[in-house]
Amino acid sequence: MFKEATLYSPVIKNEQGRVSVIFAKGHPGYQDRPYQEHRARIAKLALGHKPGDPAPDIPYTEAEHETWRMVSSELAAKHRVHACRDFLEAAALIDLRHDRLPQLSEVSAGIKPLTGFTLGPAAGLVAQRDFYGSLAERRFQATQYIRHPSLPRFSPEPDMIHEVVGHGTHLSSKRWATLYELIGQTVRRLESDEAVSLVSRVFWFTIEYGLVLEGGRTKVCGASLLSSCGELEYFLGAEIRPFDVAAMGRQKYLVEKYQPVLFRAESFDHFEDFLSTFLTTVDDDSALVAA
Repeated sequence: MFKEATLYSPVIKNEQGRVSVIFAKGHPGYQDRPYQEHRARIAKLALGHKPGDPAPDIPYTEAEHETWRMVSSELAAKHRVHACRDFLEAAALIDLRHDRLPQLSEVSAGIKPLTGFTLGPAAGLVAQRDFYGSLAERRFQATQYIRHPSLPRFSPEPDMIHEVVGHGTHLSSKRWATLYELIGQTVRRLESDEAVSLVSRVFWFTIEYGLVLEGGRTKVCGASLLSSCGELEYFLGAEIRPFDVAAMGRQKYLVEKYQPVLFRAESFDHFEDFLSTFLTTVDDDSALVAA
C-alpha cells in the first residue's frame, strides 16, 4: 500500500522563509507539482498561525471538495453499520456536511460550545509531547490538507478526513473529550520518554484503533479506523485481542497499511474505565515494566 519511507511528508522552512513539503518517491503526490505547491501553501499558513486565533481558511480545490464528498458520504454509510453507539451520537452533534470540505475554523467553532475543545492548525506531524500536551488545554492540533485524490480510501498521513471525521467527532462528545484531556494531563506529568511512548502506544490501540463489543457485535470506536473507508472493510479480518496495557505496549503497529492486530473492550464503559485507570495510574517506573 505505502512504503515506510512515504509515510509522512516533512515540512521544511529555509532561511529565506520559503516553505516546502518533501514527498518521498512512493508518495502519490511525488510527481504532482500543483499538489506539492498547494500543500506547501497550507503548511505556511499553519506555521504563521498564532495560538488562540481561528485557523486560517484554506482555498480548497474542486478536486479536494470532490474527494471529501466521496469519502465522507461513503464513511457515513459505513459508520451506520460499524461505528459504536457513542460515536454515532457524537456524529449527530457535530453534524458534518458532505457537500464540501469544511474549514477547520468552522469545525472548531461547532465543537467548542459542546466540550470546550478547539482545533488549531498543524503544518505536519507534531512532536509527541507537544501534540499530547496540548490536549490538557482542550486544544487539538490538526492538519488542514487532504489526501491525494488518487488514493482517497486510505491515508497514512493524518489529513483533514482523519482529523475532522475521526477526532473532530470524538471531541464533540463530553465522554470522549474528558479522555482526550486526561491524556494531555498524563503526558504533562510524565518525565521519561519511555512513559510517553507507552501512552502513545495505548492511544494508538484505543483512541485511534479501538473496538468495543455492543449487543454481541464488534463495533469501531477508533478515529483512524472510522476515517478509512478501506480499513472499515478489513478490520474484522484482523486478529482481535482483549484490552491489555502490557500487550498494547509490546504490540508493534503499522502506519503504512491496515493493522493486523486490534484490541477490543467489552463495552464502551469498559473502554472508558480501562483508559481512565491506565492514565491516572501510569508513571515513569511502571511504564518501564509494561513496555
